[in-house]
This record gives sequence, C-alpha cells and structure tokens, in this order.
Amino acid sequence: MSTDFQAGREALGARLRELRTEAGLNGKEFAERIGWQRSKVSRLEHGKQTATAEDLDAWAQAVNAPSASADLQSRLRGLESQQRSWRRQLSSGHRAVQDRYVAEYRRTATVRGYEATVVPGLFQTPEYARHLLTRNAELMRSPRDTDEAVTARMKRQEVLYQPGKTFRVLIWEAALHVLVCPREVMAGQLDRLAGLIGMSTVSLGIVPFGVPLKSTTKHGFWIFDEERVVVETINTEFTLESAEDVALYGRVWDQFDEAAAYGPQAHRLIARARASFDLS
Repeated sequence: MSTDFQAGREALGARLRELRTEAGLNGKEFAERIGWQRSKVSRLEHGKQTATAEDLDAWAQAVNAPSASADLQSRLRGLESQQRSWRRQLSSGHRAVQDRYVAEYRRTATVRGYEATVVPGLFQTPEYARHLLTRNAELMRSPRDTDEAVTARMKRQEVLYQPGKTFRVLIWEAALHVLVCPREVMAGQLDRLAGLIGMSTVSLGIVPFGVPLKSTTKHGFWIFDEERVVVETINTEFTLESAEDVALYGRVWDQFDEAAAYGPQAHRLIARARASFDLS
C-alpha cells in the first residue's frame, strides 16, 4: 500500500541498506554474517517486510555499528503508529487517495470488509459517491476535485470483475437507510447493491436490525489478504499489521458474519429500504 506507513518502511529499508553497504558487505555476505536467508535481507531493505526490534538490534551489531540501533528503533516506533491523518492525505484533494486504493485493490486477492453507516466505495454509484465526496471535502475543508475522485473511485470497482478476486463484505442494515444524498440517488444506489448479489467475486451480507450480536458495531474496517487491517476514523486512517490485530478484527468480522443475512433474505432487506425511498 502506498501510504505513509509503507513510505516509512521503505525509508527504514533504505537506511538498513546504507548501513550494510557502508560496512562493505554485499547481500550474500551480510546474510551469512547475520545468519539469515538472503530473501529476508532483501525484503527488509526493500520495505517488503516490517523489521522487529530484535531484527534492528541484530542488524546494527552485524554491521559493527551498535550506536545506530537507537536511530533504527526510533524509526520503527514511528512505523508502529501506522497512522495517516486525513487532513494531510486530502491536502491536494481526494483523487490521490482514490488512486492509492485502486492500486491496493488490484494487488489484493481476498478482502473482508464491514461498514456500519455507508455503502462501501467498491459498490457505490457515481452519484452516491459524488455526494459523499462533496460532503467530505466540505467537512475536511480540502480542495474540490470531486469529478476526478469519482472517476478514480469507479475505476477501483473494476476489480469486482477480475477472476481470482474475492470480496466478502458485510453492511449493517442502517447503511441502507442513511440519507446522505437525495432520495432518488439513494434509490439508485440500493438498486446497484441488489444487483451485486450473486456475483461470483462478491459475497454480500446484510447485518439486520434487531439481530443478536456478540460485538458492537463501532466502526467500519477492511482486512486485506489476512495480512493487514485498514480502519477509518473521522480524522485518521490506521493500518494494523500485527498478527494479533489482524486476528482480532477477523474474529469480529466472523461474529458479524454469523448474524448476517445473505441471498434472498439480504435482497429483501435491500428491497425494504428501497421502498422507503420510492418517489412514485
């Protein structure tokens, strides 16, 4: 993911590579000295793997620069916050953020997601997306590039039609009723949502009102390839990569999944919400 977190990981990898080369060691020599596979050295240097505190201490010792350990550990602590302010991300508008998601979904095979108050971007119609992005730009006081952002968001949806992809998405029933756009736009959005049921790459579940839940619906979240979780709050986006965090969010998703309606039952819930927006 092209995020502040990934950029920081790549910067840490560049610093590790610099320390190795300053010590006069090529990749093979360094791997033999530190006792690792060359593939691990490469992944760390190219920002493909997050180093542990122990990895960094071992690296500093292997290049005979123990004093570098404190700087490396500081860089790691900065990574572990895994936080990206929306204000900073949107400083030049929404288009760049949408482009980032396009790239992320293209290289992801399996996604599990949950949304409580909004139809996910993957399933949005252009007009629904336009109203959401406009409202968000007003809230964040960010530059208006709505047309470009909507185009990029629609481009993201191309992954829904790619073989080998799996999107398992849960939506709380409330999101079918939240009126964040004109009634006719919401009606069209619900028609689009109903049309997704039965797609080979999409598993769409609706968590109904009144169903017993083992967990509360605090916020939406997305699990990518069972490796990382992306959580959006009002002001910040977090990426969580620890095995414990991924497992925790996976358990919450499983609990919502147990309560969700699928197939004809999900279609009925969408149709009931759709009827409330019928203008005829």
